[in-house]
Amino acid sequence: MKNKNLFTAVILSSILFMSCSDDDGNQQTVSEVKLFTSSNTSGMVSITDLVPATPITQSYSVNSTDADGIHYYPSSDEIILASRSNNRLEAYGNVKQAMMDNSSNLSLSYSSTSDFNNAREIAVSGNTVIVTQDQATSNGNQNKLFVYEKSASGFTLQRTFDVDIKLWGIHFDGNTLYAIADLTSDLVAYNNFLSNSSGPLSPSKRVTIEGLVRTHGITYSSIENTMVLTDVAAATSDADGGVIVIKNFSSVFSSTANNGTIGLANQIRIYGPNSLLGNPVDVAYDNVNKMIYVAERANGGGRVLAFSVPMASGDYAPVMNRLEPGCAAVFLLRR
Repeated sequence: MKNKNLFTAVILSSILFMSCSDDDGNQQTVSEVKLFTSSNTSGMVSITDLVPATPITQSYSVNSTDADGIHYYPSSDEIILASRSNNRLEAYGNVKQAMMDNSSNLSLSYSSTSDFNNAREIAVSGNTVIVTQDQATSNGNQNKLFVYEKSASGFTLQRTFDVDIKLWGIHFDGNTLYAIADLTSDLVAYNNFLSNSSGPLSPSKRVTIEGLVRTHGITYSSIENTMVLTDVAAATSDADGGVIVIKNFSSVFSSTANNGTIGLANQIRIYGPNSLLGNPVDVAYDNVNKMIYVAERANGGGRVLAFSVPMASGDYAPVMNRLEPGCAAVFLLRR
Protein backbone atom coordinates (compact mmCIF):
# COMPACT_ATOMS: atom_id res chain seq x y z
CA MET A 1 0.00 0.00 0.00
CA LYS A 2 1.15 3.51 -0.67
CA ASN A 3 2.17 5.56 2.30
CA LYS A 4 -0.34 8.33 3.00
CA ASN A 5 0.54 10.89 5.61
CA LEU A 6 -1.93 13.57 6.56
CA PHE A 7 -0.47 16.93 7.46
CA THR A 8 -0.95 17.65 11.11
CA ALA A 9 -0.13 21.31 10.82
CA VAL A 10 -2.73 23.93 10.00
CA ILE A 11 -2.63 24.98 6.32
CA LEU A 12 -3.47 28.53 5.49
CA SER A 13 -6.87 28.80 3.87
CA SER A 14 -5.31 30.56 0.90
CA ILE A 15 -3.87 27.33 -0.45
CA LEU A 16 -7.19 25.54 -0.35
CA PHE A 17 -9.00 27.47 -3.06
CA MET A 18 -9.79 25.59 -6.23
CA SER A 19 -9.44 28.66 -8.43
CA CYS A 20 -7.18 31.66 -8.61
CA SER A 21 -6.61 34.84 -10.57
CA ASP A 22 -3.85 35.03 -13.13
CA ASP A 23 -1.88 38.19 -13.81
CA ASP A 24 -4.54 39.43 -16.24
CA GLY A 25 -7.30 39.14 -13.66
CA ASN A 26 -8.99 36.19 -15.38
CA GLN A 27 -10.23 33.25 -13.36
CA GLN A 28 -8.63 29.86 -13.94
CA THR A 29 -9.37 26.48 -12.47
CA VAL A 30 -6.52 24.83 -10.59
CA SER A 31 -6.19 21.21 -11.68
CA GLU A 32 -2.90 20.40 -9.99
CA VAL A 33 -0.86 21.85 -7.15
CA LYS A 34 1.66 19.25 -6.10
CA LEU A 35 4.87 19.30 -4.09
CA PHE A 36 7.60 16.80 -5.00
CA THR A 37 10.38 16.03 -2.50
CA SER A 38 13.40 13.73 -2.47
CA SER A 39 15.65 12.40 0.27
CA ASN A 40 19.37 11.78 0.63
CA THR A 41 18.91 9.00 3.20
CA SER A 42 15.68 7.07 2.64
CA GLY A 43 15.61 6.08 -1.03
CA MET A 44 12.12 7.61 -1.23
CA VAL A 45 10.40 10.41 -3.09
CA SER A 46 7.15 11.99 -1.92
CA ILE A 47 4.30 13.70 -3.72
CA THR A 48 1.95 15.96 -1.81
CA ASP A 49 -1.37 16.99 -3.33
CA LEU A 50 -2.03 20.50 -2.00
CA VAL A 51 -5.48 20.94 -3.53
CA PRO A 52 -7.64 18.93 -1.06
CA ALA A 53 -8.72 20.54 2.18
CA THR A 54 -6.46 18.04 3.92
CA PRO A 55 -3.37 17.62 1.72
CA ILE A 56 -2.25 14.03 1.19
CA THR A 57 1.33 12.81 0.85
CA GLN A 58 2.20 9.61 -1.00
CA SER A 59 5.73 8.17 -0.80
CA TYR A 60 7.49 5.82 -3.21
CA SER A 61 10.80 3.99 -3.22
CA VAL A 62 13.21 4.69 -6.09
CA ASN A 63 16.53 3.28 -7.25
CA SER A 64 18.50 6.15 -5.73
CA THR A 65 19.14 6.07 -1.99
CA ASP A 66 20.58 9.60 -2.14
CA ALA A 67 18.91 12.17 -4.41
CA ASP A 68 19.62 15.88 -4.07
CA GLY A 69 17.68 17.33 -7.02
CA ILE A 70 14.11 16.71 -8.24
CA HIS A 71 11.88 17.90 -11.09
CA TYR A 72 8.56 16.75 -12.54
CA TYR A 73 7.60 16.89 -16.23
CA PRO A 74 3.79 16.93 -16.45
CA SER A 75 3.84 16.54 -20.24
CA SER A 76 5.55 13.14 -20.02
CA ASP A 77 4.49 12.30 -16.44
CA GLU A 78 8.11 11.79 -15.32
CA ILE A 79 10.06 12.57 -12.17
CA ILE A 80 13.71 13.49 -12.79
CA LEU A 81 16.27 12.95 -10.03
CA ALA A 82 19.93 13.84 -9.68
CA SER A 83 21.25 10.72 -7.99
CA ARG A 84 24.29 11.05 -5.76
CA SER A 85 24.29 7.33 -4.98
CA ASN A 86 24.34 6.35 -8.68
CA ASN A 87 26.07 9.48 -10.12
CA ARG A 88 23.53 9.97 -12.91
CA LEU A 89 20.26 11.58 -13.88
CA GLU A 90 17.32 9.23 -13.47
CA ALA A 91 13.83 9.40 -14.98
CA TYR A 92 10.84 7.66 -13.41
CA GLY A 93 7.75 7.47 -15.61
CA ASN A 94 4.06 6.64 -15.29
CA VAL A 95 3.86 8.51 -12.02
CA LYS A 96 0.10 9.07 -12.12
CA GLN A 97 -0.51 5.41 -12.89
CA ALA A 98 1.64 4.43 -9.92
CA MET A 99 -0.49 6.69 -7.74
CA MET A 100 -3.75 5.18 -9.03
CA ASP A 101 -2.39 1.62 -8.68
CA ASN A 102 -1.44 2.15 -5.03
CA SER A 103 2.15 1.29 -5.90
CA SER A 104 4.88 1.43 -3.30
CA ASN A 105 7.66 2.20 -5.78
CA LEU A 106 8.37 4.04 -9.02
CA SER A 107 10.03 2.23 -11.91
CA LEU A 108 13.18 3.61 -13.51
CA SER A 109 12.48 4.45 -17.17
CA TYR A 110 15.96 5.54 -18.25
CA SER A 111 19.06 7.30 -16.97
CA SER A 112 22.08 9.26 -18.13
CA THR A 113 25.61 7.99 -18.23
CA SER A 114 27.60 8.42 -15.01
CA ASP A 115 29.29 11.71 -15.86
CA PHE A 116 29.24 13.55 -12.53
CA ASN A 117 30.10 12.80 -8.94
CA ASN A 118 28.58 14.44 -5.85
CA ALA A 119 25.58 16.12 -7.51
CA ARG A 120 23.76 18.78 -5.51
CA GLU A 121 20.95 20.28 -7.57
CA ILE A 122 19.28 20.45 -10.97
CA ALA A 123 17.75 23.30 -12.95
CA VAL A 124 15.42 22.69 -15.88
CA SER A 125 14.42 24.77 -18.89
CA GLY A 126 12.35 22.86 -21.41
CA ASN A 127 14.34 19.74 -22.26
CA THR A 128 17.59 21.21 -20.95
CA VAL A 129 18.64 19.79 -17.58
CA ILE A 130 21.59 21.32 -15.71
CA VAL A 131 23.33 19.45 -12.89
CA THR A 132 25.67 20.92 -10.30
CA GLN A 133 28.68 18.93 -9.14
CA ASP A 134 30.09 19.99 -5.77
CA GLN A 135 33.79 19.55 -5.22
CA ALA A 136 34.89 16.39 -3.42
CA THR A 137 37.91 14.12 -3.28
CA SER A 138 36.00 11.67 -5.47
CA ASN A 139 35.81 14.17 -8.35
CA GLY A 140 39.23 15.75 -7.99
CA ASN A 141 37.78 18.70 -6.05
CA GLN A 142 36.24 20.11 -9.22
CA ASN A 143 33.10 22.21 -9.10
CA LYS A 144 31.30 21.69 -12.37
CA LEU A 145 28.09 22.26 -14.33
CA PHE A 146 26.75 19.55 -16.65
CA VAL A 147 24.23 20.37 -19.38
CA TYR A 148 22.01 17.56 -20.67
CA GLU A 149 19.37 17.38 -23.37
CA LYS A 150 16.41 15.24 -22.38
CA SER A 151 14.63 13.14 -24.98
CA ALA A 152 11.75 10.68 -24.70
CA SER A 153 14.16 7.88 -23.86
CA GLY A 154 17.34 9.31 -22.44
CA PHE A 155 19.68 12.16 -21.50
CA THR A 156 22.50 13.31 -23.78
CA LEU A 157 25.39 15.25 -22.30
CA GLN A 158 25.77 18.44 -24.36
CA ARG A 159 28.55 20.35 -22.60
CA THR A 160 30.34 20.82 -19.28
CA PHE A 161 31.70 23.86 -17.46
CA ASP A 162 34.44 24.04 -14.84
CA VAL A 163 33.53 26.83 -12.43
CA ASP A 164 35.48 28.65 -9.74
CA ILE A 165 32.79 28.60 -7.05
CA LYS A 166 31.67 25.80 -4.76
CA LEU A 167 28.21 24.80 -6.02
CA TRP A 168 24.86 23.90 -4.51
CA GLY A 169 21.58 25.50 -5.61
CA ILE A 170 20.94 26.79 -9.15
CA HIS A 171 17.96 28.33 -10.93
CA PHE A 172 17.54 28.91 -14.67
CA ASP A 173 15.57 31.96 -15.80
CA GLY A 174 15.45 32.95 -19.46
CA ASN A 175 19.07 32.98 -20.61
CA THR A 176 20.50 33.49 -17.14
CA LEU A 177 21.63 30.79 -14.74
CA TYR A 178 21.65 31.93 -11.10
CA ALA A 179 23.82 29.96 -8.68
CA ILE A 180 24.77 30.20 -5.05
CA ALA A 181 28.42 30.20 -3.99
CA ASP A 182 28.44 27.65 -1.19
CA LEU A 183 30.43 28.40 1.98
CA THR A 184 29.82 32.11 1.30
CA SER A 185 27.03 34.69 1.47
CA ASP A 186 27.13 35.16 -2.28
CA LEU A 187 24.86 34.83 -5.31
CA VAL A 188 26.22 34.71 -8.86
CA ALA A 189 24.72 35.04 -12.34
CA TYR A 190 25.88 33.49 -15.60
CA ASN A 191 24.38 35.55 -18.43
CA ASN A 192 23.64 33.88 -21.79
CA PHE A 193 24.56 30.62 -20.12
CA LEU A 194 23.72 28.24 -22.96
CA SER A 195 25.65 30.34 -25.49
CA ASN A 196 28.94 29.22 -23.95
CA SER A 197 31.07 26.34 -25.19
CA SER A 198 32.45 23.71 -22.86
CA GLY A 199 35.35 24.78 -20.69
CA PRO A 200 36.09 27.15 -17.81
CA LEU A 201 33.24 29.51 -16.97
CA SER A 202 33.29 32.59 -14.74
CA PRO A 203 30.23 34.41 -13.39
CA SER A 204 28.98 37.50 -15.19
CA LYS A 205 28.21 39.04 -11.81
CA ARG A 206 28.61 38.22 -8.14
CA VAL A 207 26.95 39.90 -5.15
CA THR A 208 26.93 39.35 -1.39
CA ILE A 209 23.70 39.04 0.60
CA GLU A 210 24.14 40.98 3.84
CA GLY A 211 23.47 38.97 6.98
CA LEU A 212 23.37 35.63 5.19
CA VAL A 213 25.92 33.11 6.51
CA ARG A 214 25.95 30.24 4.00
CA THR A 215 23.73 30.07 0.93
CA HIS A 216 22.21 26.80 -0.31
CA GLY A 217 18.70 26.90 -1.79
CA ILE A 218 17.54 29.28 -4.51
CA THR A 219 14.41 29.91 -6.55
CA TYR A 220 13.13 32.87 -8.55
CA SER A 221 9.67 33.90 -9.72
CA SER A 222 9.98 36.01 -12.87
CA ILE A 223 6.22 36.66 -12.79
CA GLU A 224 6.49 38.29 -9.40
CA ASN A 225 10.16 39.32 -9.71
CA THR A 226 10.92 37.70 -6.36
CA MET A 227 14.11 35.86 -5.41
CA VAL A 228 14.09 33.41 -2.50
CA LEU A 229 17.31 32.13 -0.91
CA THR A 230 18.01 29.86 2.04
CA ASP A 231 20.72 30.14 4.66
CA VAL A 232 21.98 26.94 6.33
CA ALA A 233 24.36 28.94 8.53
CA ALA A 234 26.40 26.43 10.61
CA ALA A 235 25.98 22.96 9.11
CA THR A 236 26.26 21.43 12.58
CA SER A 237 23.28 23.38 13.97
CA ASP A 238 19.64 22.44 13.44
CA ALA A 239 18.29 25.79 14.63
CA ASP A 240 20.21 28.68 13.02
CA GLY A 241 18.96 28.61 9.42
CA GLY A 242 16.77 31.07 7.60
CA VAL A 243 14.93 32.11 4.46
CA ILE A 244 15.51 35.40 2.65
CA VAL A 245 13.03 37.00 0.24
CA ILE A 246 14.17 39.76 -2.12
CA LYS A 247 11.29 41.51 -3.88
CA ASN A 248 11.76 43.63 -7.02
CA PHE A 249 14.84 41.48 -7.50
CA SER A 250 15.83 42.48 -11.04
CA SER A 251 16.10 46.13 -10.03
CA VAL A 252 17.86 45.35 -6.78
CA PHE A 253 20.35 43.06 -8.52
CA SER A 254 21.06 45.38 -11.44
CA SER A 255 21.57 48.38 -9.15
CA THR A 256 24.09 46.44 -7.03
CA ALA A 257 27.63 46.69 -8.33
CA ASN A 258 29.61 43.58 -9.21
CA ASN A 259 31.08 42.29 -5.92
CA GLY A 260 28.73 44.65 -4.11
CA THR A 261 26.23 43.88 -1.35
CA ILE A 262 22.44 43.57 -1.26
CA GLY A 263 21.62 45.11 2.10
CA LEU A 264 19.16 44.15 4.80
CA ALA A 265 16.80 46.92 3.69
CA ASN A 266 16.05 44.93 0.53
CA GLN A 267 15.36 41.66 2.37
CA ILE A 268 12.47 40.02 4.19
CA ARG A 269 13.97 37.44 6.54
CA ILE A 270 12.53 34.41 8.35
CA TYR A 271 14.88 33.33 11.16
CA GLY A 272 14.46 32.01 14.68
CA PRO A 273 13.51 28.99 16.77
CA ASN A 274 9.84 29.13 15.84
CA SER A 275 10.73 28.66 12.15
CA LEU A 276 12.31 25.19 12.69
CA LEU A 277 14.91 26.22 10.12
CA GLY A 278 18.32 24.68 10.70
CA ASN A 279 19.73 23.48 7.38
CA PRO A 280 17.18 24.56 4.73
CA VAL A 281 18.87 23.05 1.68
CA ASP A 282 16.29 23.69 -1.04
CA VAL A 283 13.31 25.94 -1.66
CA ALA A 284 10.29 26.34 -3.96
CA TYR A 285 7.91 29.26 -4.29
CA ASP A 286 4.22 29.53 -5.18
CA ASN A 287 3.70 33.04 -6.51
CA VAL A 288 -0.09 32.57 -6.66
CA ASN A 289 -0.63 31.74 -3.00
CA LYS A 290 2.52 33.48 -1.77
CA MET A 291 3.86 30.33 -0.14
CA ILE A 292 7.49 29.25 0.38
CA TYR A 293 8.21 25.51 0.57
CA VAL A 294 11.46 24.37 2.18
CA ALA A 295 13.41 21.12 2.30
CA GLU A 296 14.81 21.28 5.84
CA ARG A 297 17.56 18.70 6.22
CA ALA A 298 18.70 18.97 9.85
CA ASN A 299 15.81 19.83 12.15
CA GLY A 300 14.10 16.63 13.27
CA GLY A 301 16.23 14.64 10.84
CA GLY A 302 14.39 16.21 7.91
CA ARG A 303 11.20 18.19 7.44
CA VAL A 304 9.04 19.68 4.72
CA LEU A 305 8.10 23.19 5.82
CA ALA A 306 5.90 25.89 4.31
CA PHE A 307 5.72 29.57 5.15
CA SER A 308 3.37 32.29 4.08
CA VAL A 309 5.48 35.15 2.70
CA PRO A 310 5.56 37.70 5.53
CA MET A 311 5.30 41.44 5.13
CA ALA A 312 8.27 42.02 7.45
CA SER A 313 11.20 40.08 8.85
CA GLY A 314 10.61 37.94 11.92
CA ASP A 315 10.61 34.54 13.60
CA TYR A 316 7.60 32.88 11.98
CA ALA A 317 6.33 29.37 12.61
CA PRO A 318 5.70 27.27 9.50
CA VAL A 319 2.08 26.87 8.43
CA MET A 320 2.96 23.38 7.22
CA ASN A 321 5.32 21.03 9.01
CA ARG A 322 5.84 17.39 8.11
CA LEU A 323 8.71 15.12 9.12
CA GLU A 324 10.48 13.60 6.13
CA PRO A 325 13.79 11.82 6.84
CA GLY A 326 16.71 13.22 4.87
CA CYS A 327 14.60 15.73 2.95
CA ALA A 328 17.02 17.22 0.42
CA ALA A 329 15.12 18.71 -2.52
CA VAL A 330 11.72 20.21 -3.29
CA PHE A 331 9.84 21.06 -6.50
CA LEU A 332 6.41 22.69 -6.85
CA LEU A 333 4.02 22.01 -9.73
CA ARG A 334 1.08 24.37 -10.25
CA ARG A 335 -1.06 24.19 -13.39
